[in-house]
Amino acid sequence: MPKVFKYITPPIPSAGVYFFTTDADILYEVRFGRKQSDILSVNIVFGVLNDEFDGEEYTLTNRGEFYSVMMTILEIIEHFKSLNKNVHHYEFSGEPTQSHEISDGPTKRTNVYFKWAKRVFPESEWKHRLEGNKVVIERI
Repeated sequence: MPKVFKYITPPIPSAGVYFFTTDADILYEVRFGRKQSDILSVNIVFGVLNDEFDGEEYTLTNRGEFYSVMMTILEIIEHFKSLNKNVHHYEFSGEPTQSHEISDGPTKRTNVYFKWAKRVFPESEWKHRLEGNKVVIERI
């Protein structure tokens, strides 16, 4: 079973910025940004912060920690959801891993994230859909 890395929660729960470091010493940030048009609608962004990746937060790290990273992100989303029960809309997208992957449809990452989202947003309570390269999750 993949491990969940210890993560740092924001000092103010509504701030929505979490951090964790993997066993391979990769620092990740998970950010929940509220939309100006609807503060109960949240965009989730996560990526790598290490300098060794030249500021490319969506880089492939290839350190064999994918499942543990995803399990940690899911637990962070679950934590944020538990503190923000009125949020009714979440969305996120996966950046292309290669230049030829850019198109109007979902990237490989977005398709993977779409499948993982159903673990933390059960289909009995949330509607899931793809809009181009974006995963949209809304409370039923």
